[in-house]
Amino acid sequence: MRSAAKNTARSKRRSRLLLLSLPTAIILFGLWFSGTNAYTFLKGYFLFKTGQVQADAKIEQPKEQLETKKKEPITQSSIYSTLPKKGENMGELIIPKLDARLPIFHGTDEEELEKGVGHFAGSVLPGEKDNTVLSGHRDTVFRKLGEIGKGDVLTVRTSAGEFTYKVKKVRIVDKDDRTVIVPKPKATLTVSTCYPFKYIGDAPRRYILVADLISSKLAEA
Repeated sequence: MRSAAKNTARSKRRSRLLLLSLPTAIILFGLWFSGTNAYTFLKGYFLFKTGQVQADAKIEQPKEQLETKKKEPITQSSIYSTLPKKGENMGELIIPKLDARLPIFHGTDEEELEKGVGHFAGSVLPGEKDNTVLSGHRDTVFRKLGEIGKGDVLTVRTSAGEFTYKVKKVRIVDKDDRTVIVPKPKATLTVSTCYPFKYIGDAPRRYILVADLISSKLAEA
């Protein structure tokens, strides 16, 4: 009888110890889990949801932001009292070596390129600090551009004055190369056309002239 009573008492003590230790174990496990897996998971989930919300909020913004970026380089400046409109004849490109005077139109869509040299609207105006980008078809206005190389002179005449550039580099790049239109630390003229010149069909490359501004003659106010 005594042995049975002792066993019962021991069983009760074990049960009480188990009941007392279980909450402690749960708390300790919870603290450990919260400090490791749960925290990492919740943090990652929170960042994902936050990023998703931010991304959703910007869905309708890219077009507006893109238009703003395109307009940033073309701003009112000290040498231009008015800015050209798309499709407007804004001046001429003079190439002394070819004895050529080519009209420049604001824009590089086919409509502008059919009439002459196109001025990339996302670049600065001629004579301004940064990169002025001009483009033309190799089988029309720029059919002899391959004869122009390092050291040759290009002059751009606009309402703001006359700006002379000297070719410092000739590049031949892939047609999808976007480095042609990157900003420059000083007044630069970049002239682009398709290459090879005698290629039949859609030419895979571009012939690029990169020229530095060497003189400016501003128009009288």
